Amino acid sequence: MSADPANPFSERIRAAAAARQALRLRGGGTKDFYGAGLRGEVLDTRGHAGVVAYEPTELVVTARCGTPLAEIERLLRAQNQMLPFEPPHFGAGATLGGCVAAGLSGPRRAAAGALRDFVLGARVVDGRGRELAFGGQVMKNVAGYDLSRLMAGSLGTLALLLEVSLKVLPRPPAELSLRLELPQAKALESLNRWSGQPLPISASAWLDGELTLRLAGSAAALDAAAARIGGERLEAAGAAAYWDGLREQTAPFFAGAAPLWRLSLPSHAPQLELPGPQLVEWGGAQRWLTTNAEAGTVRAAAARAGGHATLFRAADKPAGAFAPLPATLARLHRQLKDVFDPAGILNPGRLYPEL
Repeated sequence: MSADPANPFSERIRAAAAARQALRLRGGGTKDFYGAGLRGEVLDTRGHAGVVAYEPTELVVTARCGTPLAEIERLLRAQNQMLPFEPPHFGAGATLGGCVAAGLSGPRRAAAGALRDFVLGARVVDGRGRELAFGGQVMKNVAGYDLSRLMAGSLGTLALLLEVSLKVLPRPPAELSLRLELPQAKALESLNRWSGQPLPISASAWLDGELTLRLAGSAAALDAAAARIGGERLEAAGAAAYWDGLREQTAPFFAGAAPLWRLSLPSHAPQLELPGPQLVEWGGAQRWLTTNAEAGTVRAAAARAGGHATLFRAADKPAGAFAPLPATLARLHRQLKDVFDPAGILNPGRLYPEL
């Protein structure tokens, strides 16, 4: 573990606020594509790195924002532990700060929970240059609203993450992947039925008439579940490559120039009639769509199904990356921005133009 260096960012942020100069908070830059346009002078966080504390028996790791995500995962793997939300890297330079700021979770999210569920505490620098601390390093440490979790998914628009404490979990003793041939409607019905049963499903994905499941737990539990579900067993190396390809979006589905949409829907929502191929994850709750359809068409279809649509990757995002907010939510976002970053200098416009 490394010693705690002086906070290297407060003075720079205070000067930028006084000059009304926009700052672009950036770690490895592997998620620059996510969200709206990038503006401002780059404030590189990679120099503020290092694991501050890790006690395997307490299931908590604390590290600085510039710490490579791969370094943290190697540290945990040596103790047979993991980040349960299985965050995507999208490149070798991914950092812990960028991981939390983006708030993205991987294939295990439906079974384990979202990234924000595992944030225990954070130290941040706000838009005034003040260093603030929220939460701590244990689960029961918050009275009232947990502001540390507010940072997850904020894309650096509220504050710069100096340090984050995350809850970790033991790795499962065994994993097994199955593949079944099913149309999308039948796959969705099966996934929702299985979700109410004691089955150790840790990930699911449907694409082109094939439903792939990952089971995690004891070998005996996996054998019993596999016998109950049926399907073809995948060899371990091929299964690991498959789930990694989904997490990192290196699978063939994600290739090509068409815009990539992420649809967040109720798991029981029926198949959406939209042009373009679809990939279904998280038991039906996350659906990827590649299409050249108009943004309004995609967002209206998601809204009718009870969810919303995010333009995840595209060469241009004239309609914005995220679904427009209702007036009440927009006002709350604006109020939060005013509290944390009154001069509006931190990653301006990354979430919404007015933020």
